Amino acid sequence: MTQPAVTFQIKQLEEHFNTRLLERGHGRVSLTAAGEVVLAYAERILDLSEELESRVAELTDELAGTLSIGTSTTISGYWLPRLLERFKRKYPRVVPRVVVGNSQLTEDRVAARDLDIGLIEIVSDQPAIERRTAAHDEVRVICQPGHPLSQKSALTVADLLEFPLITRDPGNAIRVLAEQLFEAAGVPMEDVTICAELGSLASVKHLAGQGAGYAFASRAAIQRDLREGWLVGVSLEPRLYTPLEVIIPKDKFRSRLITTFADHAVAELAGMAEELEGT
Repeated sequence: MTQPAVTFQIKQLEEHFNTRLLERGHGRVSLTAAGEVVLAYAERILDLSEELESRVAELTDELAGTLSIGTSTTISGYWLPRLLERFKRKYPRVVPRVVVGNSQLTEDRVAARDLDIGLIEIVSDQPAIERRTAAHDEVRVICQPGHPLSQKSALTVADLLEFPLITRDPGNAIRVLAEQLFEAAGVPMEDVTICAELGSLASVKHLAGQGAGYAFASRAAIQRDLREGWLVGVSLEPRLYTPLEVIIPKDKFRSRLITTFADHAVAELAGMAEELEGT
């Protein structure tokens, strides 16, 4: 809508309620107390409208509509494409809208009901969320072939301390697991030499492949790199695993679309994890 059209609509609302909804002044616009009430009810009306659409659509026995999915970067790159492709074959009228972010951000947005469903790599303990553990993926140390760490069959925390770590951004599930690994071994993160802190897994793998240091990555995320031989992935001792979690808001009302996709995601992630384990 154009700015004049927005202004006109607000003016009509204010005339309808016979009160100001917005305070204007000093280059700023804010809601009045009446405006806050109208906004709250408007949001509830929109939510009810979406619920109505879902309920009626369910009577047709054909799933349709938009599904907002949040996913971590690793899941989006290595698990989600196949999962979505199989779902779209069954339900072609469903339109997935995928938002990629780290696991913590995705968890927060599902709890706030900004997203219908989330696929993450951390165990959620938020009371507003219902979680389902679909599978687990092994976390390995990655480094350049020829790096001293690449020569070992398994690595302990003590083996890692003399080399720089390429870590991930705050809120990333792999970073959380790595920090827990060091802390469980009695090593504060202040004693770990950090080479770089990166939000992109591709950048992490590139730096590790160039010999800048070592990093942690899930097994699914490095399969192609291992086959091509420019990265080495070494297991930890004891082995470290990241969970693959499907999370949905803990609501009384839940559309059949959300429930069906959650069930599908759990089954597909479990099946793909079994295949990966067998390779």
